[in-house]
Amino acid sequence: MTTARLENTPPAPPFGASTGTNAGTNASTPAGTPAAAPARAPDPLLTAPLLPTLLRFALPNMGAMLATALAAIAETTYVGSFGVASLAGMALVFPMIMFQMMLSGGAMGGGVSSAVSRALGAGDADRADALAVHALWIGGAAGLLTMGLMLSFGPALFAALGGRGPALSQAVAYANVAFFGSVGVWLVNTFASVLRGSGNMVVPSATLLAVSLAQVLLGGALGLGVGPLPSLGMAGVAAGQVIAYSAGAGFLFFYLRSGRARVRLAVRATRLQPELLRDILRVGALACLSPLQTVLTILILTRLVAQFGTTALAGYGIGTRLEFLLVPIAFAIGVASVPLVGMAIGAGKVARARRAAWAAASLATAVLSVLGFLLAWAPDLWTARFTQDPAVRASAALYFRWAGPCYGVFGLGLSLYFSSLGAGKVVGPVLAGTLRLVLVGAGGALLAAAQTPAWTIFALVAVGMVAYGLGTAAAVRYSVWGVER
Repeated sequence: MTTARLENTPPAPPFGASTGTNAGTNASTPAGTPAAAPARAPDPLLTAPLLPTLLRFALPNMGAMLATALAAIAETTYVGSFGVASLAGMALVFPMIMFQMMLSGGAMGGGVSSAVSRALGAGDADRADALAVHALWIGGAAGLLTMGLMLSFGPALFAALGGRGPALSQAVAYANVAFFGSVGVWLVNTFASVLRGSGNMVVPSATLLAVSLAQVLLGGALGLGVGPLPSLGMAGVAAGQVIAYSAGAGFLFFYLRSGRARVRLAVRATRLQPELLRDILRVGALACLSPLQTVLTILILTRLVAQFGTTALAGYGIGTRLEFLLVPIAFAIGVASVPLVGMAIGAGKVARARRAAWAAASLATAVLSVLGFLLAWAPDLWTARFTQDPAVRASAALYFRWAGPCYGVFGLGLSLYFSSLGAGKVVGPVLAGTLRLVLVGAGGALLAAAQTPAWTIFALVAVGMVAYGLGTAAAVRYSVWGVER
């Protein structure tokens, strides 16, 4: 275990002075009797009002996540200027890009935040430091694995999803560059999760905001060709992401090494401890099943929509791109609950942990419901920003009319999923994701066999969202999070 930090050791009193806890008792204390240790003050996050704290944590997260989503929107705008084939190619790659973000920032990142916050809630700062180093090793290894798998099997995967001709070529051109930088993506989200677990939302949010801005500027310059730079097309847009995330990972690494954060990244002083790896992976590895289920659901739906042609696929891609804006909102609110839930669980305050989870879920449901109904009512507010093709816009509008009203229930499930990560109890949300996957898989097979129109696929999307949200809510309601102490 790392050496105890100096700032956690109370300073010695001046010579001849008595300590606050023993003042006025020295005369009655027998010689040689050890003085009672002062009671450890509870962490402020264990007593702070829940809703104001959630809002204070969620707002910077929301700004960072929205910036990340807007960077993806900007990418779609760049790609849209390359033509319908490029938009269709992006629709093929997007599920895997989202999968990587969900794994690194949500599932495994949630496992990291949960472990760190529970350690701090129990008053063990040294354990939190050591967990941060073990998170670094996990994130780096996962990034290398992601890069190897996608560079080796990505083209075959996109072809299996229905990619053909120019659409497949554009998908491969983007993916080969984007996934070459997977280590940077994993490390940015891992380091951000360490900081969030300690209750620091500002630094990771500011870093992701800067990363997103750099991604937009670099992706546009390299993709479209600005000034003396050549136009690299899809590969150039992806290169902007690789450069930006690698720089962000470097900054957060040195920030955690500097000692300015509540958790310190002491790599050389920390030996590998399987028990700490298990503490992260028992939550994070199981939680990885949830984004896997989500992406499998999207892949099934993408394959179903692809049978209606490139235009329908491009419209569906624009529609699902909105989820990259809505999901981060639920992420921002849900992940704000993780340190509140995790520290409360670590301190044995189970009732407070549950109140924090439901407060965050209510907030996420309200926000996403408003946005979902707005897009269902006026889909062109979104679709007109990416294409003027009437057929593509009609396909996207049809998607929103079915899926939009269900975004609120979907947000309910997503927020409770992150709160469950904080509690270290993710089996229920994973089972809810399984229910959604089974519904979409079985229902999609029946619809494909019956050769039903495209709107039935979008209706299936809505049913899956509702099943996931209500299933997760039921799982959290009836699961045991521990014993109140």
